[in-house]
Amino acid sequence: MLGICRGRRKFLAASLTLLCIPAITWIYLFAGSFEDGKPVSLSPLESQPHSPRYTASSQRERESLEVRMREVEEENRALRRQLSLAQGRAPGHRRGNHSRTYAMEEGTGDSENLRAGIVAGNSSECGQQPVVEKCETIHVAIVCAGYNASRDVVTLVKSVLFHRRNPLHFHLIADTIAEQILATLFRTWMVPAVRVDFYNADELKSEVSWIPNKHYSGIYGLMKLVLTKTLPANLERVIVLDTDITFATDIAELWAVFHKFKGQQVLGLVENQSDWYLGNLWKNHRPWPALGRGYNTGVILLLLDKLRKMKWEQMWRLTAERELMGMLSTSLADQDIFNAVIKQNPFLVYQLPCFWNVQLSDHTRSEQCYRDVSDLKVIHWNSPKKLRVKNKHVEFFRNLYLTFLEYDGNLLRRELFGCPSETDVNSENLQKQLSELDEDDLCYEFRRERFTVHRTHLYFLHYEYEPTSDNTDVTLVAQLSMDRLQMLEAICKHWEGPISLALYLSDAEAQQFLRYAQGSDVLMNRHNVGYHIVYKEGQFYPVNLLRNVAMKHISTPYMFLSDIDFLPMYGLYEYLRKSATQLDLTNAKKAMIVPAFETLRYRLSFPKSKAELLSMLDMGTLFTFRYHVWTKGHAPTNFAKWRTATTPYRVEWEADFEPYVVVRRGCPEYDRRFVGFGWNKVAHIMELDAQEYEFIVLPNAYMIHMPHAPSFDITKFRSNKQYRICLKTLKEEFQQDMSRRYGFAALKYLTAENNS
Repeated sequence: MLGICRGRRKFLAASLTLLCIPAITWIYLFAGSFEDGKPVSLSPLESQPHSPRYTASSQRERESLEVRMREVEEENRALRRQLSLAQGRAPGHRRGNHSRTYAMEEGTGDSENLRAGIVAGNSSECGQQPVVEKCETIHVAIVCAGYNASRDVVTLVKSVLFHRRNPLHFHLIADTIAEQILATLFRTWMVPAVRVDFYNADELKSEVSWIPNKHYSGIYGLMKLVLTKTLPANLERVIVLDTDITFATDIAELWAVFHKFKGQQVLGLVENQSDWYLGNLWKNHRPWPALGRGYNTGVILLLLDKLRKMKWEQMWRLTAERELMGMLSTSLADQDIFNAVIKQNPFLVYQLPCFWNVQLSDHTRSEQCYRDVSDLKVIHWNSPKKLRVKNKHVEFFRNLYLTFLEYDGNLLRRELFGCPSETDVNSENLQKQLSELDEDDLCYEFRRERFTVHRTHLYFLHYEYEPTSDNTDVTLVAQLSMDRLQMLEAICKHWEGPISLALYLSDAEAQQFLRYAQGSDVLMNRHNVGYHIVYKEGQFYPVNLLRNVAMKHISTPYMFLSDIDFLPMYGLYEYLRKSATQLDLTNAKKAMIVPAFETLRYRLSFPKSKAELLSMLDMGTLFTFRYHVWTKGHAPTNFAKWRTATTPYRVEWEADFEPYVVVRRGCPEYDRRFVGFGWNKVAHIMELDAQEYEFIVLPNAYMIHMPHAPSFDITKFRSNKQYRICLKTLKEEFQQDMSRRYGFAALKYLTAENNS
């Protein structure tokens, strides 16, 4: 606000000064040519030092005059440069004090009137410009559907959060998939002063499904038309954004533009930057009616209260029905209908400056709306080609987008000091739990990890699953970090059933994973793999949290709890389904054990049968898993019996037992206190035993551990004595908790531990 007023005052001062300088200079020079009331000749002759009238005083005056003349000329040139710049920028944009208010942008429709007001010396409105208060909530509406759109929304939200200084309220019109993904993401993101409400997009389909639409956004591309009905009746104004938007400034600056609306203006839009609505892109191109070049609806300011009073619903419906009689379908979804309404009612629009929606589609002329990329406010990738569009500044735009794409979202959990925030019960409980920890405890970091809320993005890639008719399906569950990514293709080749994976990645690594997956034919041809990103935070690998995330989001009645560095035998998926039916896993507490083996060879001819595997065991190509470093972990499987077994057999729990099992959905979760390396699976198997699960070894099942470099956490375990001490402490505390939960039956765990 202050920036605009100062800009106008400078503009006015520059204009007046340029008009006055020649006159002042002339008067000054004219007055200087009089001496004692008589004209002083300045002829070349009389100006010479040898002239009889030349005196020392005259010499000093003339030198002073020449200096002053040079100063005046320099000031004149500077003012001309300043005026030239001001004219090029008018109406100018200046950023005010962000801690209090935000300067308002001028609409291009008012620019001529603004210049006229300046010339006329009318600067009274400078002191009356409205502002955005420090703690005023900014409302943003976004239509989002599907897996890919959910990823795009995250980048948009990051760019908004990065610049924002106001509380935000996001209104997300989402389908079931997007709501599940984004609700989890925002709940685990825990950004202060951000509220998110969801509106069921599937329930709104009937409102717009009667409109034929050719746009790639499908039916969801029409839902901006029904926001007046969808959003709360007491919500007066909202900024509506497409998902392929990137902000380069504080969204409060855009929110402030609402105060510029006058009369019946209810829509804030940027002019379309392509010739689409001019109808000259190709022969027989027939666009929907529009006012001039039309308007782009990637960024919309909606005055909801006034739109409702104008009966917006009736207005757009009647227009759409009329135009569809001739057009048959929309090409650009809601944008065509918005423009048809505006064509009939141009008074509805307040035209925003083009930098609030710099459009990067195939036919745009966005370069004509700005002179420098630093002036841009919003970049809109409104093309199916997205980052592959052609533009002279596309590298700058792409780098800006990629910056937010890979930006660490944890850094956006910034408090808005001085603004009251809604009470978050989960956040309060978390703070209470953390406050009860002793920071002087040598195992404080281990204990704290149990309460860390990791930002989680479910179904990072497209996921499809069709339930089996016999309801016997099994999902392979595993977790991994970036250094195990190379195992994914091999696992997909060995396991044709559904897979649920939790990946522990940074924001930048998540994008590397995305590029890796999209470049793999094996992974792209598998739609029944759910990839759930758990973003990095803290110093430990939260192995059991990752397992719990992967377990929680399965769609099958049974799950195979595996690890990413194991390859299941070929055909294991079908074998486990049949075994689950035979052993009646649905009605009995049973854990089917898949015997684990390992190889030290990076290139292994994978055994295709049990007989081939036994032969490789005898030759020393394969070994029972960890027999040389951790025999107790799998010894109760009884490999000697397995060699000749033809039917499932039961084994008893023993201390430190940690087999890989198939259980029904809803089994106990893994205990989160165990992070990194050590006791993470052992504690889970102990919990299953405490809940009276039977352990059944499958005679014709096997999995093989593939060699890899040691993980960072196992290295810490081996090299750090304090790490081992803390693990032992946590283990003892877990056993005590087991005794409290399961009473007398849990005493055997303490006894077994003491005897082991």
